[in-house]
Amino acid sequence: MGYGHNYIFINVIGPPVLSSYAKTEDKLFKHLFSSYQKWVRPVEDLNGTVQVKFGLAISQLVDVDEKNQLMTTNVWMKQEWTDMKLRWNPDHYLGITSIRVPSDSIWIPDIVLYDNADGNFEATVTKAVVRYDGTISWTPPANYKSACTIDVTFFPFDLQNCSMKFGSWTYDGSQVDILLEDVHVDKRDYFDSGEWEIVTATALQLPTDLCFLSQVIPLIGEYLVFTMIFVTLSIVITVFAINIHHRSSSTHHSMAPWVRRIFLHHLPKLLCMRSHVDRYATTAARNGREGLGYAKSPGHDTTPLLNTEHSLRAALESIRYITLHVVKENEVREVVQDWKFVAQVLDRVFLWAFLLVSLLGSALLFIPVIYKWANIIVPSYAGSTS
Repeated sequence: MGYGHNYIFINVIGPPVLSSYAKTEDKLFKHLFSSYQKWVRPVEDLNGTVQVKFGLAISQLVDVDEKNQLMTTNVWMKQEWTDMKLRWNPDHYLGITSIRVPSDSIWIPDIVLYDNADGNFEATVTKAVVRYDGTISWTPPANYKSACTIDVTFFPFDLQNCSMKFGSWTYDGSQVDILLEDVHVDKRDYFDSGEWEIVTATALQLPTDLCFLSQVIPLIGEYLVFTMIFVTLSIVITVFAINIHHRSSSTHHSMAPWVRRIFLHHLPKLLCMRSHVDRYATTAARNGREGLGYAKSPGHDTTPLLNTEHSLRAALESIRYITLHVVKENEVREVVQDWKFVAQVLDRVFLWAFLLVSLLGSALLFIPVIYKWANIIVPSYAGSTS
């Protein structure tokens, strides 16, 4: 007894989508790169500028070497620009809107880390995403060792400020314009470090015409800054002393007891000045002698005295009025003289301060130069001539 075998043949007939898609993408690559030159900037004219959006995403703070002053980080460099030579119509290529191409086959901006410390200035070669409108997005990972000035004043609870400077290596701002994508560094994929914590990570864009700053201030610059500050303070102090000199009771400036005690009694002795009390006593005695000089010599008065009560009362009122007026005038004069003497004391104090600061400032400016000249330049010159 035999058994028969039945076979079912299934023939699936469909459009070759995958094959057609691969052929279309291959056709697109040939169309884009048949005459593409990756060494030429993607601009329409010679004076055109390629605008590159740049951003940084940090993934890990590997190490901070205090001894060698190095910071090791793993980052992603987010870059986006437009290449007008890599454009196509998606309707002609089965709706393909983006392709992935090796970064070494297209023009890429040569953005490097300027303060790199290990010599590796380039990022890892990875693929870039090219869209149909010519927009290219490239986010290569990189491992950098950047220089960082370490301040160990408050070690081990120290706070370090490390910066990373990125820029184009061969193009200037008129050829490649780097635009900052965000003022904050992306830390969404950051892996926490067990030793260090990132407090803040911000970014800023420097203008292309920024002047170069020296790390060392020239001696002539220090001297000019010192002179400017010194002259400004001298003007302020002079205005203050003149204001004190012109104070009086009419300007509603009464002298506090501590001002009178310090500036009229204690400081004049320390500054080898004659006491204000002695000055006032001498002036009063001189005025008294001058007043006596104008007194008439006694003689015979032929005017008869009126011994009436009314005339005596009027004479007493006149004498009282004159006395009060003289006393008030003397008080006003004393207040004016007190403030003038305080201004003189302040002027003497500022004079000594001026001399002291001038000598100290000149010494601090020129002693290091003299020391360097006497201990380094002269011995080296003598050794070279011997």
